Amino acid sequence: MTRPPTTPSKADRAVHAIRLGPRSVAALALVSTVGVVAFGWPFLAPPTSTLGTHTQDAPWLFAGLLILLVAVVAAAISESGLGPKAVAMLGVLAATGAALRPIGGGTAGIEPMFFLMVLSGRVLGPGFGFALGNVTMFASALLTGGVGPWMPFQMLAMGWFTMGAGLLPGAARLRGRAEAWLLAAYGFAAAFAYGTAMNMAGWPFMGALASNIAFDPEAGVPANLARFVAYCLATSLGWDLGRAVVTVVLTLVVGPTLLRGLRRATRRAAFEAPVTFDAPSA
Repeated sequence: MTRPPTTPSKADRAVHAIRLGPRSVAALALVSTVGVVAFGWPFLAPPTSTLGTHTQDAPWLFAGLLILLVAVVAAAISESGLGPKAVAMLGVLAATGAALRPIGGGTAGIEPMFFLMVLSGRVLGPGFGFALGNVTMFASALLTGGVGPWMPFQMLAMGWFTMGAGLLPGAARLRGRAEAWLLAAYGFAAAFAYGTAMNMAGWPFMGALASNIAFDPEAGVPANLARFVAYCLATSLGWDLGRAVVTVVLTLVVGPTLLRGLRRATRRAAFEAPVTFDAPSA
């Protein structure tokens, strides 16, 4: 005798720690558009553009612009409902992610923080996920000494990575192994996407270090695209594959338990309920 499928109770429905309003959605769209340009400008700028003559300067300019835009998004998100409970949850998860990042440093692909970002974005929603990805990368950069022009690109890419998990379908009804496999598949694909995006951010810095795969400002898009593919295959394919596999394994093994724990924590936090303080007794 088989049991009929059960629908999630009201307590199991998706809870978003941060409700995105029109202003925050517009800010996210703006920073994402500028971010796409900042990552992909070598393919968007024609060979005759003066931007190609500033190969070493452009990443710095885009990094400064992204810092300002991420700050604007953070302000818009906080205005849309980043309460004290969400701030506390954000701090705990960001600190955990920052502590997980150095594990396996120097060993290809052992980056357990990515699976935590996937699960957190799934449970707490896209707005919280974007903020968590940014804060975690910023904190981990300070922790590991990885501060440089690449840091704003890492913050934005991780924000997209975590936000994407919150946009996956079935957040209110999909549970168990099916959800774990969905998140594992997303983590596998997004791990490669993150690595490719970061390759775009660092590729123009190569200059003449490797002329056959470096960015050539005088070449057209097809030639530079071939160079970029060769650059990814030669420098980061093994690392990205290791990151993707580690994310999948941890999501399938630890994911169901951690998802239940995160959902239990969000129910107890009651993000939608206002915070009140009792007056001291006489």
